[in-house]
Amino acid sequence: MRRQTTITVARASLDRARGILRYGGKSHPVALGRTGIKANKFEGDGATPRGCFRPLRLWWRADRLPRPKTSLPVKRITRSDAWCENPADRRYNRPFKLSDNAPGDRLWRDDHLYDVVVEIDHNTKPRVARRGSAVFIHLARAGLKPTAGCIAMPLDELKRLVAILKKDSVIRVV
Repeated sequence: MRRQTTITVARASLDRARGILRYGGKSHPVALGRTGIKANKFEGDGATPRGCFRPLRLWWRADRLPRPKTSLPVKRITRSDAWCENPADRRYNRPFKLSDNAPGDRLWRDDHLYDVVVEIDHNTKPRVARRGSAVFIHLARAGLKPTAGCIAMPLDELKRLVAILKKDSVIRVV
């Protein structure tokens, strides 16, 4: 019987926007939301949600990186891929296609943050308006600067993480 992979993310002791991600006996520094980890997450609050989550899918920019090794379902990011962050929209907290000139939160970004993205099941079943959208594990800014609520880490560490993630893995944010 195969053991389930559990990843734990906890706040670092001195900075609420920094965390430690642990799995397989190793620890990795990560960036968290600018307001830290919160159990009562709301859209736009800058918090990383507390809870247990499952990885759903890996998104990646094929024009920038080779396909990451993972057993998760994989989706190439295209120029039209976007994520709905509008609580009044029926597509809230879901991916959708956006026409070329339309405004919106695109997954195709110039800053490389979404070159590799792990979609997690935060606020998916059921989806509740204003409880937070687009909470991912993605690439970190230089210096592990805070995110808008995601978990972010350097590319090499994220590639190692996605290589061990499975659909039944658990991501515990405490």
